[in-house]
Amino acid sequence: MGCVAVRKNNRSKMALSGGADRGSHSMDKSITLPPDEIFRNLENAKRFAIDIGGSLTKLAYYSTVQHKVAKVRSFDHSAKVSLQETDGDPLYEISVQEEITARLHFIKFENAYIETCLDFIKDHLVNTETKVIKATGGGAHKFKDLIEKKLKLKVDKEDEMTCLIKGCNFVLKNIPHEAFVYAKHADSEFRFQNTHPDIFPYLLINIGSGVSIVKVESEDKFERIGGSSIGGGTFWGLGALLTKTKRFDELLQLASKGQHTNVDMLVKDIYGGAYGSLGLTGDLIASSFGKSATTDKEFSKEDMAKSLLHMISNDIGQLACLYAKLHNLTRVYFGGFFIRGHPVTMHTITYSINFFTKGEVQALFLRHEGYLGAIGAFLKGAEEDNPNQYSWGENYAGSSGLMSVSPELNPVQRARSGTFDMLEMDRLERQLVNLPLLQDPTSYIPDTVDLTEDALSRDYWLFCFEDALDGVVKRAVASQKDQPKAVERAEKFRQKYCHKLQTLRHQPFAYGSLTVRSLLDTREHCLNEFNFPDPYSKIKQKENDMALKYYLKVVKSVEELSWEQRQFTLVKGLLAGNVFDWGAKAVSDVLESDPDFGFEQAKQQLQERPWLVDAYNQWIERMKGPPHKCALFFVDNSGIDIILGVFPFIRELLIRGTEVVLASNSSPALNDVTNSELQILTERIAAMDPVIQAALKEDRLALVQNGSSSPCLDLSRLDKVLATVVRERGTDLVIIEGMGRAIHTNYYAMFSCESLKLAVIKNSWLAERLGGKIFSVVFKYEVPPKS
Repeated sequence: MGCVAVRKNNRSKMALSGGADRGSHSMDKSITLPPDEIFRNLENAKRFAIDIGGSLTKLAYYSTVQHKVAKVRSFDHSAKVSLQETDGDPLYEISVQEEITARLHFIKFENAYIETCLDFIKDHLVNTETKVIKATGGGAHKFKDLIEKKLKLKVDKEDEMTCLIKGCNFVLKNIPHEAFVYAKHADSEFRFQNTHPDIFPYLLINIGSGVSIVKVESEDKFERIGGSSIGGGTFWGLGALLTKTKRFDELLQLASKGQHTNVDMLVKDIYGGAYGSLGLTGDLIASSFGKSATTDKEFSKEDMAKSLLHMISNDIGQLACLYAKLHNLTRVYFGGFFIRGHPVTMHTITYSINFFTKGEVQALFLRHEGYLGAIGAFLKGAEEDNPNQYSWGENYAGSSGLMSVSPELNPVQRARSGTFDMLEMDRLERQLVNLPLLQDPTSYIPDTVDLTEDALSRDYWLFCFEDALDGVVKRAVASQKDQPKAVERAEKFRQKYCHKLQTLRHQPFAYGSLTVRSLLDTREHCLNEFNFPDPYSKIKQKENDMALKYYLKVVKSVEELSWEQRQFTLVKGLLAGNVFDWGAKAVSDVLESDPDFGFEQAKQQLQERPWLVDAYNQWIERMKGPPHKCALFFVDNSGIDIILGVFPFIRELLIRGTEVVLASNSSPALNDVTNSELQILTERIAAMDPVIQAALKEDRLALVQNGSSSPCLDLSRLDKVLATVVRERGTDLVIIEGMGRAIHTNYYAMFSCESLKLAVIKNSWLAERLGGKIFSVVFKYEVPPKS
């Protein structure tokens, strides 16, 4: 069945006219959207803020979200004295419980809808705790009486620039791939930048009616260091005089069709070509509107608008470059209504910055630039809760994503949801930080392939995720077969995720760089949206129970081998265990059709040496040397993988005198083992194995959650507790296991210590792309260069 057409919804809907002029965002038809899909969870809203500009309103509110989480609890086996006596008894029980978490909602819409939206909010406010709404923006005063009348909340005005800076700091810290470079003629018009561990200092060029240039040095320290009266208002005003066009977006549309060289005087118009001694090319603008003084003819509106746009943008670009150079800043972000995601303004600003700095400084734009004021106003109102002490993550299930701004691209997709745009941020349970062992956190890129720029890979992986959808739906229903409406909720999940995949097919940049990781994370977010927190819980439980029965047999068989044979057997066992990945369709098909497929059969499937990537000989030579002080092991799957693959391997490390930290997911994803499951598994293994028991007792084996709920791994967003443990124990070896963590992500990650990345390639297309076949082995041992 895969992706199917989304069914029509019969809920009451808010009519959203698509006729309002929005330049490149203009709509071809009227679009309707259920209001509860826009103002989600409004009945649990606790606090509000609003940013009202000249044409757009941005509303922010905080709500508490009640959702289901999967919990595991160990059964009491203390009365049983041996593993045989516990045969047939489940290791742990699974329950689905309600949990309350915090969520931030941001909604952007045209001012024309403000009264309708306020009416809807008023009718659905139930549990709000505040009597005040923080407000910013030029329109806050204009709509103050309306807001107070409708919502019965007192409007408390906040400083616009302070809100803007607070909002900018927030998105740069919490949203990976927030900033991008705009490249009009590239295959991908958006080139996303990795978030720098320290976002300060930076320059913010806010282009509204005029231009404000602000240097931001820390969370609370910023200074307006310059500006200009020649800004967006100048373009709008002069444009209106020249073209008789009163709408800003219409002016930009005219400019996008114009040819400035018909109006501007170029260097070659004066000198007949380039001015070589001054390094000026012939196509360089020598005088904006220069031809209008010497040519006796009418100029088109389009050409004049384009000339004016270049004139304003070049002026702003040169100012920005001079201030960046004066203050020795390389990160320069642009925002304000003049930018607002318009391709022509982003392109002209980008060109100007590149020209004046000779490519040394890049013009950076923000995915959520339009929300900065609302986010900042909200943060001002929430200071008592100190939201900055937490890490936040974008909820893809409830966020619209970035639209294509190129008029010629996918007009139907641009009409995504009328004039409404949404962003949701979930508060994470843990503060997330960089792994201290990254060689250079500033250059770390988690993902191996950027599907935004690789069309062939993008088409393949989108097809894969669509093709796997039936299995995910089936698994979700099976995990809650006794729950009411599980089938109905699973169908809603299918529809939502299909819609996301269709959006990403046309707008691969919607949530930043499109990667296998973001496709997996989007799926997890959609599953959680419809209360399927752990679709593979029962499979994991069954496979854990089964694998435990063979643990002692595997350990004893390994102990009988010579040292050389033992090392290879342990590595081979680790690889064979990694075959058991329900996220790989080739494997899940086998596991469903052949219930007898087990550890020994998986070993037989493995590629013979030499492997696709084979650093085994170097690893063995290192193992002949002194033991590592501490190994950090990022584990992968439940069942055979963790019990018969990982534990025998780390057991050998412990015997050698190496401490081990096992880092596992904080929350469920596919059949990956979670920290709560790993605690129970380790307790049971320790009851059987004195080596593991002693290591736990002596604190030489530690189990720490990684802060993730993804099948992949972003080492720039790890649980702060894990980072502390890694640092305190003097970790000198990082082991990353599995396709998601070691191939789709971190394949090129560089560490300041030794590292081992290993995986079995369980996808034939990917294996062929890497030069191998399905079940090819990657065993990548790396030592950092000596400084």
